[in-house]
Amino acid sequence: MPPTSKPAHDAKRIRREATREARRQELRRVETQRRRRKLAISGGVGALVLVVVGWFGWSAFRPNPAGNVDLGERLADQGRDHISRGQPHPAYNSNPPTSGWHAPQPANWGSYRAEIPDEVVVHNLEHGGIWISYKDPGDGTLVEQLEGLASRYRSKVIVTLRAKNDRPIAVAAWGRLMKLDTYDEKRIVVFIEAFRDKGPERVPD
Repeated sequence: MPPTSKPAHDAKRIRREATREARRQELRRVETQRRRRKLAISGGVGALVLVVVGWFGWSAFRPNPAGNVDLGERLADQGRDHISRGQPHPAYNSNPPTSGWHAPQPANWGSYRAEIPDEVVVHNLEHGGIWISYKDPGDGTLVEQLEGLASRYRSKVIVTLRAKNDRPIAVAAWGRLMKLDTYDEKRIVVFIEAFRDKGPERVPD
């Protein structure tokens, strides 16, 4: 067998080296892609962790909208039974009521210089309303202050006279009641912002 010529031998060597180099380049390409995928996954997981930690941190330390304002007492929920106008029912657990038996139709939002049956306004509370009631119809300054405050809200606030109140002012939401001896706009506004539209039955304005 004749010896292999040097040019042919060199050509085979060059092809082998080219093949090995192509393999090395392919391995580098695959390894580069693997590293990029790993970095992308790590970066995505890290970003998600930061978002989750940040959300929990914000939730834990975000300012309380009520601050140190006393927003009255929380009351037991007496249910949401509908009753006919004038139909007898068990006693409410607060004065004025904040939950329980109520008429099928709520009152329109706004201010009234007259009394509205408790059973009607309790339905407003069920819809997330805030009920501001006052005891003395002769206190014109107070009435004007309450009506002026209520006028800032397009809906979900109702002001009425209620002679059965045991304090000059009562501010009620579903399951929540704050009583005041004098007009305190800050506390009333904070109460409204905290509990307005938070009733058990969410309905459009």
